Amino acid sequence: MALLLVIVHTLILVAGLSLLAQGIVGIFNWRRRNDNFVYQLFSIVARPVVSAVRLVTPRVILDEHVPLVAFLLLLLAYFGVGLWHREVCLQDLTQAGCAKWAAARAGSAQ
Repeated sequence: MALLLVIVHTLILVAGLSLLAQGIVGIFNWRRRNDNFVYQLFSIVARPVVSAVRLVTPRVILDEHVPLVAFLLLLLAYFGVGLWHREVCLQDLTQAGCAKWAAARAGSAQ
């Protein structure tokens, strides 16, 4: 279970950083951001998350704001999965994916 949470945590991190980087690249030339290769690359990585968020958000939210909503949801999910991973690992430190928690526990015991 802990290894699965590490994988999900990493996927959330990659998607969130892609959205953040896409926004930063877009700031430099907002009007022609869709012509930028790097912007399009980050868009490809983040597209599944943005599409999923578009499906669950009401139509009142503009399409331009959906990536921001997706980023905020990913931010909440990142911390939520991180805390869940911590709790799972502290229950059984011998699981795969719990090495950092086992090392932290061993370091605090000294």
